[in-house]
Amino acid sequence: MSNNTVHPTAIISANACLGRNVAVGPFSVIEDNVVIGDNSVVGSHCHLGIATPLATTNTLTIGADSLIRSHSVFYCGSVFGAKLTTGHRVTVRENTEAGDNLQIGTLGDIQGHCRMGDHVRCHSNVFIAHGSVVGNFVWLFPYVALTNDPTPPSETISGITICDFAAIAAASTVLPGLTVGKDALVGANTLVRQDVPDGMICVGNPGKLIGRTDRINLKNTNTPAYPWRRHFHRGYPADIVARWKDEFPT
Repeated sequence: MSNNTVHPTAIISANACLGRNVAVGPFSVIEDNVVIGDNSVVGSHCHLGIATPLATTNTLTIGADSLIRSHSVFYCGSVFGAKLTTGHRVTVRENTEAGDNLQIGTLGDIQGHCRMGDHVRCHSNVFIAHGSVVGNFVWLFPYVALTNDPTPPSETISGITICDFAAIAAASTVLPGLTVGKDALVGANTLVRQDVPDGMICVGNPGKLIGRTDRINLKNTNTPAYPWRRHFHRGYPADIVARWKDEFPT
């Protein structure tokens, strides 16, 4: 350990590997074969690297510059890129692969065997079922549920695919096996029962396709609201924002 700050009540396995300038809070447990990148912070009462026979490996890798807030639980068998950020009381099951800048809000639940791209933003209380595939720059707003069992309860798993730049608004549910396309928008409280093509809007219960996202303007303006990356840049790296500005010149 190099310049690390570990609370005396924390329990860290001798087989764990902490990078430089890592902080671990009170009563946290870091199990065998956990790798935590440089400049990361693990809050209090976290448990990282829980063993399970469902994991394909016994390792857990957390990228550099990550922030894992209190009472969060990560099982082994997963790999996360740099700048992972969680809220409080997050649960992430085994065999999850995620890119850089994943954000998981408070009480988020990722059920494992999932693949997630770069810059995915999950708000509080998002549920991502086993077998889900989430692309890059996806927004999942509070209480979104990605499901996977078409005949619950059963042993059938039919994962959902969310494509790049899609946005799924609060309290929406996507039924098993469906695809939400690139730049698509799912409105709040929608029950998605069919694939949503690229750039389309799906709203209602049951969800219906009502047109293209480029017909929506920002409130009180004539500026197109979608694709959202043409105007929303907060928190994204400068090189990515520059590409978006080239894509949508003003």
